[in-house]
Amino acid sequence: MAAPLGSLGLTALATHGRLDARAWITLGCIAASFAVVTTGGVLRWWRTRYRITADAFELRTGLFTRRLRAIPLRRIRNVDLTAHPVQRLFGLTVLRAGTTADGALTLEALTRPAAERLRAELLARAGTTATAGEPVLSTVDRRWLRYAPLTFWIFGGVFAVLGTVWRVLSDIGVEPWRIGVVRDAFEEFGNSALWLTVPLALLGIAAVGSLGAVALYAENWWRYRLEWTDASTLRVRRGLLTTRSVSFERSRLRGAVLREPLLLRMGGGATVRAVAGGLGSREENCKRSQVLPPAPRAEALRVAAGVLAHEPGGDARTLFDRPALRPHPAAARRRRISRGIIWVVLPGTAALAVLGALLTPVLLYCALGYALLATPVVLVLAGDAHRSLGHGVTGRHLLIRSGTFSRDTVALERDAVLAWSFTDNPLSRRAGLTTVTAAVAAGQDGYRAPDMAAGDAVPFAAAAAPGILDDFLVTAGHGSGGRTGEGRADALSPSGRRP
Repeated sequence: MAAPLGSLGLTALATHGRLDARAWITLGCIAASFAVVTTGGVLRWWRTRYRITADAFELRTGLFTRRLRAIPLRRIRNVDLTAHPVQRLFGLTVLRAGTTADGALTLEALTRPAAERLRAELLARAGTTATAGEPVLSTVDRRWLRYAPLTFWIFGGVFAVLGTVWRVLSDIGVEPWRIGVVRDAFEEFGNSALWLTVPLALLGIAAVGSLGAVALYAENWWRYRLEWTDASTLRVRRGLLTTRSVSFERSRLRGAVLREPLLLRMGGGATVRAVAGGLGSREENCKRSQVLPPAPRAEALRVAAGVLAHEPGGDARTLFDRPALRPHPAAARRRRISRGIIWVVLPGTAALAVLGALLTPVLLYCALGYALLATPVVLVLAGDAHRSLGHGVTGRHLLIRSGTFSRDTVALERDAVLAWSFTDNPLSRRAGLTTVTAAVAAGQDGYRAPDMAAGDAVPFAAAAAPGILDDFLVTAGHGSGGRTGEGRADALSPSGRRP
């Protein structure tokens, strides 16, 4: 009821407390709505029951339409606790026990101690196994706030907020461009020297965006703590106003991702995501899989190694710090250069040139300047993207790295790979390149190694996850007698012929 009551309060303030009949009718509607919503909430609470049986977690709800939901305890993959400021004020917590993207039971308005006890019991009955390792992997450091502005959202966030405000004003019948302050600001901006006002405007947007990024970082990651619990579960607790607690069952962890966005990488920082099953849809997975906020790269390497829970035969940090990756061929770099030229340089240059031919010759010089500036940028980014490409197999993990705006190094358990996908098109086939995707029942469902040399694709997949491709391979023996102990594995086409 906060929004309508706030609107009515503003009306009373504007009229000095002299409310007309329409205002009193509005107040009566608000009171009736409050009574209906409250009564419905009380009835829903009164008719809600839950219990844990020998093999299931059950939830019963409904007054006129009764609903009983149950999920097997053995399928529970994580138990999360969340509380926004109002719930925290009353000492309440929301518990979510998840299995798959559409399999989750949510209990609202549990007390914090009851929610903690229920989570511990659910995880214990789910049958987790013990894990050796340091219990506490990481805690928050205030110095990490310096990494908050190192994101493209310092600009995108400001424009998103301005767009939302603009849309809200338009929806209620207010034309923002007719507001005196806005109109005067645009006129002043247009009458000033653009070479001075444009940089100042960008600096102002960056300053506002940086403050917003720091505030958002503090809200999301204050009181952050990453630890292994006694129930062999990896748990993340964080939040300033809205507290969150996300759990990852050890048996559902399939790997880790070291993410290094461009600006954060330039500042020496990185983030870490867990590759785990049962986190819901792709959108939910993006929100819940992050186990480390933007932090120093050394801390990210340590946390990623802790998430992997020991790599036999060495320090797991070397998987991400000095990965043994096979580089991709020079043709992959040429593809990135051509994409940048086609999708970035040519459209902007052509648009400015056409406008210059139709409107003013000044834009023709702008087109030339844009081409001269954009081309070196494309070449640098294409080179960085090519250097980031790599793949390899080490111990019980396979490694994939790619990206320039966000360079991701993925370490996946080889046993977790369920299928392989090989993708190409006429242009990539002509260049001798293939994109290989490892499908897993966790994380983003599939992790791509783009533009790999076609001759490396099948051997890499066969070595990373032996057995999956056996039905699609033929071994060519050496010498007479058709010996197959030493040979070459070639992929077969569906018709049984080598492509």
